[in-house]
Amino acid sequence: MQELPKKYQHQDVEARWAEYWENAKSYRWDASQSRDETFVVDTPPPTVSGSLHVGHVFSYTHTDLIVRYQRMRGKNIMYPMGWDDNGLPTERRVQNKFGITCSPELPYDPAWQPAPDGAERKHPEAISRRNFIEACTLVTSEDEKAFESLWRHLGLSVEWQQQYATIDEHCRATSQRSFLDLIAKGLVYSVESPTMWDVTFQTALAQADIEDRPQPGAYHDVRFGIDGGGSFVISTTRPELIVSVIAVVAHPDDERYQPLFGKSAITPLFHARVPILPSTHADPEKGSGIMMVSTFGDAADVEWWRSSGLPIKQVINRAGRFDPVDFTEEPFVSVAPEKAKAAYDELVGKTVKQVRKRVAELLAEEGSAVDGQGAALVGALKPIEHPVKFYEKGDLPVEFVTTRQWFIRLLDHKQELLAQGEKIQWHPPHMQARYSNWVEGLNYDWCISRQRFFGVPFPVWYPISTAGEVLFDEPIFADPARLPVDPLSEAPPGYQAEQRGEPGGFAGDPDIMDTWATSSLTPQIVSKWGIDEQRHRKLFPMDMRPQSHEIIRTWAFYTIAKAWMHEREIS
Repeated sequence: MQELPKKYQHQDVEARWAEYWENAKSYRWDASQSRDETFVVDTPPPTVSGSLHVGHVFSYTHTDLIVRYQRMRGKNIMYPMGWDDNGLPTERRVQNKFGITCSPELPYDPAWQPAPDGAERKHPEAISRRNFIEACTLVTSEDEKAFESLWRHLGLSVEWQQQYATIDEHCRATSQRSFLDLIAKGLVYSVESPTMWDVTFQTALAQADIEDRPQPGAYHDVRFGIDGGGSFVISTTRPELIVSVIAVVAHPDDERYQPLFGKSAITPLFHARVPILPSTHADPEKGSGIMMVSTFGDAADVEWWRSSGLPIKQVINRAGRFDPVDFTEEPFVSVAPEKAKAAYDELVGKTVKQVRKRVAELLAEEGSAVDGQGAALVGALKPIEHPVKFYEKGDLPVEFVTTRQWFIRLLDHKQELLAQGEKIQWHPPHMQARYSNWVEGLNYDWCISRQRFFGVPFPVWYPISTAGEVLFDEPIFADPARLPVDPLSEAPPGYQAEQRGEPGGFAGDPDIMDTWATSSLTPQIVSKWGIDEQRHRKLFPMDMRPQSHEIIRTWAFYTIAKAWMHEREIS
């Protein structure tokens, strides 16, 4: 009989029992048992991008209690653990920790090491993409060890032999396999179009990445001219976009503006001739009742533009600054190009906020009206507070920038996705309403490409014509048997490495996938979908998904969507 110590040493006891549970394989999943005998947990992989806190302990304790209860009932338990270690949160942490930024055009430096005092730099050090990925991996590997140590210390009854990290080889292959499967099913497409864009991280975003924040603003009452004589006033919070106006619209039933339909307006400062059109896009009760449509001030402008057939006047670039414009060429042709150039030259290269301020000043100057009589700005600014869309981790408002991106089709399948949500037993039950509300409120397909670095690359290349043009409409997809692949370091089927970037050769897709495109596959990752069909059928669909309510619109929704798209079932 073991003698009890005079003083209880909990550290020794915890270590001894942890070792015993590991050696006894107490928490191992038995692959020989049937699906009916098995209880499977879709464990939420924590984002490995920061310090541990009591919230981590609190949330995983709930799951462990349920798992232990099911184990006591005799169930064969699959309780895996994953680490969500790719994506913007990790990149931001690494940038801040080492004082670095990624410049893909730089060559790889095999001797590079992060500086101990890098975080104190006033200006970040630019390093190559490969060096940056190595820095990310260095940080996440240490974070994962800290997370695992805590979970083991707590005694969570996790099956530690079933670990994964969303950037590891297996997860990259699964994510790329998912992409190729959805391509084959016609559920993924690539298009160049206006996309929600974060100017800080310089990447495209999905609807689920966006949040509204109350921000101070002001209505500017601006006088537009009418071709042939006359004027009218538009109230706008974004005077900086007057240069990108493509039309002026008023409600068809608004008698104040019906006489103007079919005529052209002349924009102040830039003297562009644009059509005045009837449209239900305009609200007679908002502002002056007549509004400018620019490319692009908001999602409503994008929606209107899609149905208009009018050109895009893109002035805001990916860095959130104003690009040069030629007022003698379409689509920016001005009836007074010299005046337009004189005004716009002051704006080139400036940020949106800087341009807004300067345009307001120019509009207030005497003679700025289209006819040269008085100022185009009418009266004082009218301060307001209004909701502005931000990337949830961003510092500046989201802009709409025309870029080429990959999308998963959601809008065509809203009814099917609503039906899948009804198959799930939600706890508490009212959380199903959050899921349904999100699906019903979707306005966009899922943009899955990100112009970042630490993530799963698209298994795609593009041929380059003999004239040197990249043929984006003729993508070359990876062989599913070769996954995972990196198109920036590997050649596609039928090509040699030395043909990269050459006429008649190929170019790799430089983008990575939205981290949710991989995290949404946790059931497929754990069950080894596409690799081990017998294992997959024993583990999918899973029995329990513990998660927080605020990621119903992301992790829950995307997981349900992908499960339905790949297998037409979730339960």
